[in-house]
Amino acid sequence: MTTTIPAGSLQPLTRQDFVSDQMVRWCPGCGDFAILAAAQRLMPELGIARENIVFISGIGCSSRFPYYMDTYGIHSIHGRAPTLATGLALANPDLTIFVVTGDGDGLSIGGNHLLHILRRNVNVNILLFNNRIYGLTKGQYSPTSLPGHKTKSSPMGTVEQSLNPISVALAAEATFAARSVDVQSQHLVEVLRAAVAHRGASFVEIYQNCNIFNDKAWEAITEKDQRDDRQLVLEHGKPMLFAGGSKGIRLRGMTPEVVSMEDATIDEILVHDAHVASPHLAFMLSRMNYPEFPVPVGVFRSVDFPDYAHAVIDQVVTAQSQKGKGDLAKLLRGAETWTVTPHHKKAAGSNGLG
Repeated sequence: MTTTIPAGSLQPLTRQDFVSDQMVRWCPGCGDFAILAAAQRLMPELGIARENIVFISGIGCSSRFPYYMDTYGIHSIHGRAPTLATGLALANPDLTIFVVTGDGDGLSIGGNHLLHILRRNVNVNILLFNNRIYGLTKGQYSPTSLPGHKTKSSPMGTVEQSLNPISVALAAEATFAARSVDVQSQHLVEVLRAAVAHRGASFVEIYQNCNIFNDKAWEAITEKDQRDDRQLVLEHGKPMLFAGGSKGIRLRGMTPEVVSMEDATIDEILVHDAHVASPHLAFMLSRMNYPEFPVPVGVFRSVDFPDYAHAVIDQVVTAQSQKGKGDLAKLLRGAETWTVTPHHKKAAGSNGLG
């Protein structure tokens, strides 16, 4: 639940109302500028008072985001933004909370926390900027860097298998998982709007270009002249067509395949179902990568499940109705306590551990 602005009570908010007075300190040409613009464009549409919106970040280039949004914000420590967001959602479940993170902050240092905020279905919106590199620390490989990628910390090429953020989110039981691209502003705003509307943890991976340390990492699938052939735009209830409708995705047994519509009928084409309870379809789509397949963008999965904060609060209310609110001072002074006394003088030859 979010606190919306009652009609007629305040002047309608504009994009400018969400632009802070801080100078934006990203490298010229960074994809973060486009993501920031999309977020500031979306905020007025939500009809949520600024004091009921919070942006929380960890450490990294993306984590400067709270400074540039004229809302409440917390610039926290490396990888721990999900923990602060969980506490805040419990303390005030009426807030609209965003966690802004990157592929390093979110999947390496903060990987454990990311798994559990998704598993618990805490009502927050997680935006993971994926540029396949550590940018703030000047170009080390990240958990999403491709095998063989040469960086300052892998001069001969990485030997690790890279993580797929959508697959990780789905494996953690994410109830909402989506993907968009920094420079595809209209699509990005639509995905963010759907994420905010979702009750529970929403996870949005955003392909973001770091033009200094990993330039054109996504060029093969994001350039205007080829994106129609190399992206599969997911729309619930619609057949999975791409390349101007000339190609589609068909299942051969349990395996997807690309087919020309000259060789297939529309009835053979897989229809996207973002609301199916099982994550199997969404996970299969998350494994589709270029060049064998077009890369899916849009909402992979969006299913209903009780959110963590309200479930916990319901338990507290039930306990209070059955046993009263309780008395902390009485508990501390109750019978179930013990006294710690100083350790007796140790005997000669004793190491003091006994």
